[in-house]
Amino acid sequence: MSDTAASADLRALLDRLRAGVVGRVREIELAIAAIDANRHILIEGPPGTGKSTLLRGVAREMDIGFEFVEGNAELTPARLVGHFDPARVLSEGYDPDVFVAGPLAAALQDGSLLYIEELNRVPEETLNVLITVMSERELNVPRLGRIEAAPGFRLVSAMNPFDAVGTARISSAVYDRVCRISVDYQSLGDEAMIVRKETVTAAPGQLNDVDAAWRDGVVALVRSTREHPDLRIGSSVRGAIDMVMVANSLSAIRNAEPHTPSVSLDAALVALSGRVRLREGASRSAEDVIRELWEAVFGRSTSDGGDGEGKAGAPTGGTTSS
Repeated sequence: MSDTAASADLRALLDRLRAGVVGRVREIELAIAAIDANRHILIEGPPGTGKSTLLRGVAREMDIGFEFVEGNAELTPARLVGHFDPARVLSEGYDPDVFVAGPLAAALQDGSLLYIEELNRVPEETLNVLITVMSERELNVPRLGRIEAAPGFRLVSAMNPFDAVGTARISSAVYDRVCRISVDYQSLGDEAMIVRKETVTAAPGQLNDVDAAWRDGVVALVRSTREHPDLRIGSSVRGAIDMVMVANSLSAIRNAEPHTPSVSLDAALVALSGRVRLREGASRSAEDVIRELWEAVFGRSTSDGGDGEGKAGAPTGGTTSS
């Protein structure tokens, strides 16, 4: 294929990905370029910033095989590489046909992408296996032998910041073997578009024009959790999606509009209080902070649509008439 044709194909690929991934144009370009250059990739950024969506979209549109692995403390080398079937070993011995390929061996043999989510939750001994594979493009399995990487094999991985609970710092040996793409939260406009897309698709015909202005306020509320001095970690855009959907369902139960204060506030408390993390030594609860931020965006709440001020440190469970 000529350089001109290859460039045209990559630009067409970019256009297809932009249709399915909101924003992230620069990150999509970098991911496509790195994979096209046969490099390993690590995408690093906060939860809910589209890392998995981006990588899955690239694999789908590039028509590349995709082996998914969830990174956690239980991901041992044997689970990643594969194992011999014990029952068949007893009758057939250590024959290659008895080997059950794990995601790493399968990706090597098929020339697929090996996608590891939450790379910094993977135990060090398992990461050491990956370091060797990334360097040598081969894997030596006892009693099976050498598995050489077929053309197309790459490691693509994603992880949240290292200070999240249950994570560890990634060694320089891993960083030295990957191309790192850093992502942050999307822009206000992109997050608003994501919430509109996800909530209207999930509840067609149920969200009206009045709700649209309130929905944009929900996005502003969620973004404000990332800047509050009492919060160490704020909510991702998933919190905004959940708040809109919960409010929509709660409004039907209470015979009220989603933007009704008691409905909106309770939906915020349900959707966001578990997603945020308080700073050490904070004297307030997550519910207190969410209520403060909700009032900053939407104004003071009322208990039942009257003139009195309501107090919702937790979901009220009450019924509000319109």
